Amino acid sequence: MTRLEQTFARIRSNGHPGLVTYITAGDPDLDRTAGILRALDRAGADVLEVGVPFSDPLADGPVIQRATERALASGTTLSGVLDLLRTIRGDIRAPIVIFSYANPILRLGSERFADRARDAGVDGVLILDLPIEEADESRTMLTQRGIDTILLLSPTTTDERLRRAAELGSGFLYAISRLGVTGARDALAAGAQDMVERIRRVSDLPVALGFGISKPDHVREVGRWADAAVVGSSLVDVIAREGTSADLNTRVEEYVRWLKS
Repeated sequence: MTRLEQTFARIRSNGHPGLVTYITAGDPDLDRTAGILRALDRAGADVLEVGVPFSDPLADGPVIQRATERALASGTTLSGVLDLLRTIRGDIRAPIVIFSYANPILRLGSERFADRARDAGVDGVLILDLPIEEADESRTMLTQRGIDTILLLSPTTTDERLRRAAELGSGFLYAISRLGVTGARDALAAGAQDMVERIRRVSDLPVALGFGISKPDHVREVGRWADAAVVGSSLVDVIAREGTSADLNTRVEEYVRWLKS
């Protein structure tokens, strides 16, 4: 079993919703990113999503867009992110998923990226703007290296495309609860449960649900339908507020422990 399979098997057996945490690598810089990832792991995050900064983050709201701008300003590249992960992989128990747009991967070279991701101990890759219909080649390339292909599903994804995603995806499926860009919300989207139920009808893969999750009540509610909740913007906002503080890692750890409470 892969690390992701082992993690979601444990989540399903213990009856508590899992927590997938997203951060933008390089915000505020790569050295501090290393400490943040270790803090997330200590706090009990089940899966660590590591976002690669890109100049045109179409799916991201203002909080993550600003994080991306800070990361790019600090000189962060996909190559640098992979070097960082290779350095700290031995310190991290949780599975690591690279979260990237296609452009940085194509610029590095798809085969080279896959090789370096494997060598860095990456467990899964989610390419945000890669259509399901064009994912076969990427999936084969990653599978050959023992890396799971994570696919993104939205409320407008057709049943036919859901079935195709179930065939191609591995590790888990990432469902977004509403249309639009990322960002914390006071309440979950009304169609979140229906979204997960549609996926359950065509796939046995674990489902992680994201977009708008920011507090323990949200995590508990998501756990009624999905295997895990994905927290991104609200965590990135903590990092933005505490980025230059000596207490950054402590605040990150406290926030994640609060979410899991």
